[in-house]
Amino acid sequence: MRYLGLCFLVLIAGCASVNSARECASLSQDYINAKGFEVNDCPRGPRIERPTLRDLVNLPAPRQKAVVSVYSFLDLTGQRATADNMALFSTAVTQGADSFLIDALLAAGGGKWFLVAERGNLDALTRERQLIISTRNSYDGEGSNKLAPLLFSGLILTGGIIGYDANTRSAGIGARYLGIGLNTQYRIDEVTVALRVILVQTGQVLLNVITSKRIYSAATGFDTFIFTENGTELVELEAGIAKNETATYATRSAIEAAVYAVIIQGIEDDLWDYKPQEEASHAIPSN
Repeated sequence: MRYLGLCFLVLIAGCASVNSARECASLSQDYINAKGFEVNDCPRGPRIERPTLRDLVNLPAPRQKAVVSVYSFLDLTGQRATADNMALFSTAVTQGADSFLIDALLAAGGGKWFLVAERGNLDALTRERQLIISTRNSYDGEGSNKLAPLLFSGLILTGGIIGYDANTRSAGIGARYLGIGLNTQYRIDEVTVALRVILVQTGQVLLNVITSKRIYSAATGFDTFIFTENGTELVELEAGIAKNETATYATRSAIEAAVYAVIIQGIEDDLWDYKPQEEASHAIPSN
């Protein structure tokens, strides 16, 4: 029983170490308020669990924001969730990855890199604007209180989830001695996303990146059996704990990594209106 308690303490300590590994990010107060982060005991800003998001929000700001459109970001894997080697009706990855892409774009540089034009619900937006125009014309006269024009973009960001590979690697180890046993197992899946930037004026593909994120699952178990009543009765005890990284978490991290790679490659190819920090620090202020 002491061995069982020791195992639980090790597992709890491991979970605590994972939680304590969350790092802080340096964000503007406006971005903190907009996202609703909890600052609390994080002295340099809010806690961010995903390293990909932390790298994304800590990017230096460009000279001006780029206006981009996101029409769709589809699941192109065709994979279905499995249970005991049987395919289920639910999909293996999220069907709402375009929301993750938009969130990553708005988070880049603390919200200073992109203006995202609404395209996913463009039909509803257009109908609502037409309703406002017709109502104003009916009650206030034609041409009164005209709506501002819709935001149009120079770039389209598109792509999708192009791969989901289940059980790319798995292994385990265990041992038993005098009725006391301990075993551990792990498994790795992998999700892959593609993201490309298209110039609206010509249709040219300016950038194309492919990123992958591994999905880790691990389980630890403990069992023991003892004989009681002078060796005539057998009592067996089992305990275990499993930690599974979700496919949604991995997909979101892969999309954030793809947005980060697009920004970095765009800076190297001089596609963004970006001024390096060194150049900005040596700039002569205007009178």
